[in-house]
Amino acid sequence: FIFLYFPETHGITFRIQISVKELLDTDVLLKLLFHLPVNYPSTLPDISVSSDQLTRAQCMDVKDKLLEQAKRHLSEPMVHDLILWIQQHLKYVIKQSATVCNEKTTLSKGTSTEDDGIWMLLLHLDHMRAKAKYVKTVEKWASDLRLTGRLMFMGKIILILLQGDRCNIKEYMILQKTSKVDVDSSGKKCKEKMISVLCETKVQSQHKRFQMFEVKEYSTLDELQKEFEAAGLTSIFSEFVPPLLK
Repeated sequence: FIFLYFPETHGITFRIQISVKELLDTDVLLKLLFHLPVNYPSTLPDISVSSDQLTRAQCMDVKDKLLEQAKRHLSEPMVHDLILWIQQHLKYVIKQSATVCNEKTTLSKGTSTEDDGIWMLLLHLDHMRAKAKYVKTVEKWASDLRLTGRLMFMGKIILILLQGDRCNIKEYMILQKTSKVDVDSSGKKCKEKMISVLCETKVQSQHKRFQMFEVKEYSTLDELQKEFEAAGLTSIFSEFVPPLLK
């Protein structure tokens, strides 16, 4: 594995990459981020998991299992033990994750809730300093969560319009608020603190479904308005977008 560490004022962050073999006939590269607080190991580490070979949900399940194991090692050094454990048990964690996912799908088909159907979310961002990186991150999240829609730029206005399962939209918002997606005025990575939810609603029959997620720039407000009108979202545009110009 690749082992790096970055000292911080409030503890140490370890970034570790491990390759796990014999999982679904392919090697899986796991990227693990451990943040050890100053009073570690008396306090559990913060853990982040990512992998190009696993879905976002599977990565979350791996993280949950690692935290469960970490609790068993409280008050003793645990990072090395956690790495060994996930190398040995990743196959079973992924299999269990797939089983749980199938059970949820079956359950949702048998019950009707307000979350059924496709939902839509309209967000307003105040600014993007690291625009290229920020846009790439939003595109990846939308792809991972099977969300369609638009990332729209018009002058200083930045809008994100998403459509998809409500649970995936909720997970997107968690990522948006907890990930370091931009940089501050000094160039240091930072979380998004200036985002507002303009509208969250169930997609209605008059609304057009977007087939993909696209990044688009508009020269005038009229061009932006036509994008909303083409999607059957004229009323949403009129209610939420013009006030942003004031």
